[in-house]
Amino acid sequence: MSESIYNIEVKKNTGETYKLEAYKGNVIIVVNTATKCGLKGQFEDLEEIYQQYKDQGLVILGFPCNQFANQEPESDDSVAQTCKINFGVTFPLHAKIDVNGKNEHPLFTYLKKQQDGLFNSKIKWNFTKFLIDREGNVVKRYAPKDKPQNMIAEIEELL
Repeated sequence: MSESIYNIEVKKNTGETYKLEAYKGNVIIVVNTATKCGLKGQFEDLEEIYQQYKDQGLVILGFPCNQFANQEPESDDSVAQTCKINFGVTFPLHAKIDVNGKNEHPLFTYLKKQQDGLFNSKIKWNFTKFLIDREGNVVKRYAPKDKPQNMIAEIEELL
């Protein structure tokens, strides 16, 4: 079977695993997150975009990661609670993963291969965002400091 984002299995913060095929036909944003990161305000921005476009087929998938300055030390359950209570997050959050290195999750290996960042393909920090079209193609990679609002024109184009 050809390599596709839809063949990749991920784990929800509840421990349940599923294939990304569940979101086939949707526009997807994949983002690595951290509740103690200085960029954590992006949770609210992403949630706002999710609320605005989810009925048109946008889904945002958050993947907590503790690889950058220990900014996500909490358990999966605790991360989910913090995101919900402090930032109003309702988009799907997943179990904590590594986005770089020998234990890096296959999803991020795939995303980086599809969209190399400037100079190298390593994820440099929390809140690196990947925009994926309805066919599963990685359309664009956004740097951690890129505001989620800067993605709206591209999102609308894909919807």
